[in-house]
Amino acid sequence: MYRSLSETVNYIEQKIGDFKPELGIILGTGLGGLVSEIHMVHQLMYAHIPNFPVSTLEFHSGKLIFGELNGKKVVAMQGRLHYYEGYSMQEITFPVRVLKLLGIQQLFVSNAAGSLNPTIKKGDIVFIEDHISLLPESPLRGQNNEELGPRFPDMSEPYDRNLIAKAQTIAANFHITAHTGIYVSTQGPHLETRAEYRYMRLIGGDIVGMSTVPEVIVANHMGLPVFAVSVVTDEGFHEQLKPVSIDDILAVANAAEPKMTQVLKELIALS
Repeated sequence: MYRSLSETVNYIEQKIGDFKPELGIILGTGLGGLVSEIHMVHQLMYAHIPNFPVSTLEFHSGKLIFGELNGKKVVAMQGRLHYYEGYSMQEITFPVRVLKLLGIQQLFVSNAAGSLNPTIKKGDIVFIEDHISLLPESPLRGQNNEELGPRFPDMSEPYDRNLIAKAQTIAANFHITAHTGIYVSTQGPHLETRAEYRYMRLIGGDIVGMSTVPEVIVANHMGLPVFAVSVVTDEGFHEQLKPVSIDDILAVANAAEPKMTQVLKELIALS
């Protein structure tokens, strides 16, 4: 892996010259609008980057965007990768390792999620404070490379408390309804049954989605502080569930995106 990482990082550095990103951003389903706030300096298609996986989803663009946002040099992944697309955990998290080796000092992650908690409604945003993984394996499975991180990384604080506290203050200042909660990560791509929603609530989950946790594990492995925010696009706590389509999810994510974008912009300025 380290040879592939070196090849990828060398290619990107040749393309972006002396631009040195300070912060990394991963934009999830329906949440790519933050890119319009970035003063773009370079953009690279995933398909043109050696060893870089390419998103198979038509609503994920598949670009690395380099530029400035609120006075910070950032690199944004416009389009993320998911286990259900057929990639291995190592492939899904390969971009996180690349961003770290490019020099980012913090990682900001967004996603769309369903609510397990009746107090968290569709259209709300949630700052993730912890997670429960129901994925079939860890992205750290296999031989460990000590140059990337320790064999047994600590996960007692996977999401940076200081960044969460700042985000809470920002949300209050802008009168944005925001919760903190525990994110449950599932394999997908199917949504959950009523019994599965009840189970995930019983084990402590507040929201559920199909991403984020592998990237957060690898970021922690490499000593990279993480802030993660979910836009709630559907509600799974109703006893009489109504069918939800991807079009419904995208519509809610797009409508709620300005709130997420406002918080991330302000938080990045303080980072």
